[in-house]
Amino acid sequence: MRALNIRTKLFVFIPILVVLLNIVSFVIFQSGKMVQDSYHIMMERVLLYKQISTETQDNILLLNTYILNQDNKSYGNYILHKERLEKLWNQLGKDHASNVDGIQRENYYQMISSFLESETAVIDHLKRDDFDSYLLKYEEAEKIAGFIREEGQQMVDRELSYYQPIYHKIINYSQDINQLGIALFFITTLLSFVFAVWLSRSISVPIDRLVEKAKQISKGNLDIETIDLTKTKDEIGILGQAFHQMLKDLKHYISQHIQVIESNRLVKELELRALQSQINPHFLFNTLNIISKLAFIEGAERTSDLTVSASNLIRYNLRKLDKPVTLKDELDHIKEYLTIQKARFQDRVSFEYDIDESVLNQMIPSLTLQPILENAFVHGIEEKETGGRIKITVKGISSGVFIKLSDNGNGMDEKIRQKLLNYMNEDETSTLSTTTKSTGLGTINVFKRLSLFYGDELEINIKSYKDVGTSVIFRLPKLS
Repeated sequence: MRALNIRTKLFVFIPILVVLLNIVSFVIFQSGKMVQDSYHIMMERVLLYKQISTETQDNILLLNTYILNQDNKSYGNYILHKERLEKLWNQLGKDHASNVDGIQRENYYQMISSFLESETAVIDHLKRDDFDSYLLKYEEAEKIAGFIREEGQQMVDRELSYYQPIYHKIINYSQDINQLGIALFFITTLLSFVFAVWLSRSISVPIDRLVEKAKQISKGNLDIETIDLTKTKDEIGILGQAFHQMLKDLKHYISQHIQVIESNRLVKELELRALQSQINPHFLFNTLNIISKLAFIEGAERTSDLTVSASNLIRYNLRKLDKPVTLKDELDHIKEYLTIQKARFQDRVSFEYDIDESVLNQMIPSLTLQPILENAFVHGIEEKETGGRIKITVKGISSGVFIKLSDNGNGMDEKIRQKLLNYMNEDETSTLSTTTKSTGLGTINVFKRLSLFYGDELEINIKSYKDVGTSVIFRLPKLS
């Protein structure tokens, strides 16, 4: 048998419970409605008989008042109540569903008709001043009114007697229905509780197991069994299967990653051994400081200044690259670098600075501008025998800081420019090692470090024209 998924369980069992509850409500409603309808019919007939008796007595009294006063007001009151009695008489004639014997009901109906005719005759004889006749008709009407009152009471008793066993039967039936409703209520409540417990356990128990195993994995324990999560075929089972597959993939990827780490460790160990055979950069930095002081003592001031610049350059390069610096520190380092290049190129190159000092507190990764300028020297300025120019522009803008490093070198090929701008694409940047010098890779490194430091708000652009020059533009977001 195919296992039900959670959605099917909800769509099957909840409607069943709703239908059962609706059946209970409908049965109780119908039972109450039947009692209410029977009671309503009985009370309507009883009230009709009572109203006819009351209106008959009122008619006799008002007729007597009119005979004594014979004024318009008394006559108007009499006519009003007579019309009410006629309306009740007509209503009695239309009710053919009475439970009283047909002959008795017809006699009662004819009594009312005779009473109305007698009242009309009294008025007619009174208007003709026929005293004996209207007195006789009045006595007849009064006598019929008494019969109507007595017969009406008997009619009420007959209706009540007829409905008494039916009423007891309805009461007994209602009690049975109420007991059935109570039983159904407890049954549906029990079923609801059982279904709720079953459904919650079918969902919460596997999820609790899944959470427990996830906690074990988060603690580094990958050697766990997940077979119990994949037994069911509902959504929880599918989730367990996916979890089990992800755990297998995770173990596989970790195994591969461990192999890569071990391989890298061996490579780093070889690199470290190679570095041990090289000159200690700190020793070189101290040696340059000694040479600078000796050159100053001997009067070689230019040699001393150049040595100091080289010493400062090495000291700046020795700092940790993962710690940011201010833009002022980076620009000071650039000036030291350009001082050395000036000593190298002499009058073949000139430098321009356009620096907005209000933004020099902006934080920036260290050693991010020197590779760009080094690229400018290698690809542009070295090949010019005269007139080389490099300009550094730093300005504050609304979105942050604008930096532009420009040269008037030979420019770069459009394909290389596009590959540099696609610095986050490994396939593009990997080809730079075969198409450009190492400074191209240094530029890519700068772009990636800036992107990691500033995020998506960083803007990088390169403008380059053949035999005109190249400009590398950065728009750095403000850092709070």
